[in-house]
Amino acid sequence: MVTGTPKANGSSYLTGKRTLVGMTVNRKPRTVSPIFFMLTTFAAMTLALPMLAAQSSSKIDPHTIPVIDGSIGPCSADFTVTDAGGIPVYDTKIRVHIAYGFMNTHKLDLEVGTNIDGKASVAGLPDRIKHGFYFHASQGDRSGEAFDDPANTCKAKFSIALQKKTE
Repeated sequence: MVTGTPKANGSSYLTGKRTLVGMTVNRKPRTVSPIFFMLTTFAAMTLALPMLAAQSSSKIDPHTIPVIDGSIGPCSADFTVTDAGGIPVYDTKIRVHIAYGFMNTHKLDLEVGTNIDGKASVAGLPDRIKHGFYFHASQGDRSGEAFDDPANTCKAKFSIALQKKTE
């Protein structure tokens, strides 16, 4: 039953927009208030702090031997890196470039650092390869090398003595 008055037809007296029949409504888009944003951020940080503290309190054993796995074969190489005086060298980077597969189309570069005892290991090396591997060890201005042919020694052990680089 429509009487002809604006209120009876579903229109507002002030805006003239139809609200019930035509469903035209002027609303502001919802925005996140700055206070709500700050409270949410504060709550998230408060919950995350205990988790970060628990992660940083775990101690890593400095004598654990770091191992990097190439995952392309069963062979491995273990290293002990020392300086010229026979003292183990910490954080020596041992790098190897591996080219394998048909026409050496697959390439893999691996790098591992030594522990406090100067030890590191590279696992997952291929057992069948045309050429051997050159392992390059370096720390600061000192370097050393080792060569391995996995066809002859699949589980190789190396002792590398670092020497000053000559230019």
